[in-house]
Order: sequence, then structure tokens, then C-alpha cells
Amino acid sequence: MSKPVVHVYTDGACLGNPGPGGWAALLRFGRHEKELVGAASYTTNNRMELRAALNALQALKRPCTVYLHTDSEYLRNGITRWVQTWERNGWRTAARKPVKNQDLWRALLEAAEKHEVHWDWIKGHAGHPENTRVDRLASEAAASRAAQEPPDMEDENTPLL
Repeated sequence: MSKPVVHVYTDGACLGNPGPGGWAALLRFGRHEKELVGAASYTTNNRMELRAALNALQALKRPCTVYLHTDSEYLRNGITRWVQTWERNGWRTAARKPVKNQDLWRALLEAAEKHEVHWDWIKGHAGHPENTRVDRLASEAAASRAAQEPPDMEDENTPLL
């Protein structure tokens, strides 16, 4: 039996960087769609991009073939190129500094291993309907929901998780 094929579109937004942020994911399986949205009162855009992908993968109830579409080069390059080196170097960069957001990178790796994930970069703000949709949802979450949510980090170098 083949795995279900799910298309996921993600985006993160931040009002200031760091500042209040929001994330959104659109999951599509055939004709079925589900929107996921979240926010944090204090975070970075990169953390919101990672949260969108992480929450989308965690929402899947069984192993799937996932086409995850993101406009974040940080997310796509991080998961497809950099993370293997970071792991090999004890979660240190080439400059021997701790990898930022490693709490989310580790969680994302764990969530992704249950699925066959194809990481697809799409140009943001280029008229792609699903990307425009999740961009709007993430921006709205940052503007309207973030103040009521806990921070996602204490400062740029100290994640709360």
C-alpha cells in the first residue's frame, strides 16, 4: 500500500525581528484542506518558519509522502544541506558557534523521519496562491494573536525550549 501524498505550504512572519510572530501551514490531501496557525509574543522570523513546518509534519496522523513548499531558504537549506554537518559537528557551525534554533531543528528532524519529505523552495510574494494564503495567515497571526501567546524565546540566542 502506498503512502498518502500530502502537499504542505508553510510560512512564518515576524513584526520586528525579533518581535511578535506568527506561522501558518496549509495541508492538502486530495480535495481536503486543513489550515494550522500559531503565534508567539517574542520570536524571530526563522523560528516561525521552522514552527510552521514542524507543526505541519506533527499534524499528520500516519506516515505520508510530503511535498513541503516553503519560501524560506533558511528552512530548505538548513534541512537539506546544513543539518547533516551541524549534527556531525556536535550542533556547532563552521565557526564553532552553537547552531541557532537547534531545539526546533532537532524536533523537525524527528518529525520528518516518520515521512518521506520532499523540501521544495518557492519564491515568496510571487503570486503563488497557496504561498500568498499562508503568508496572509502568518502575518495576521503575528498582528492579532501574538500578544496573547507566550514568547518562543527569551532573546536571539536563548530559545525557551
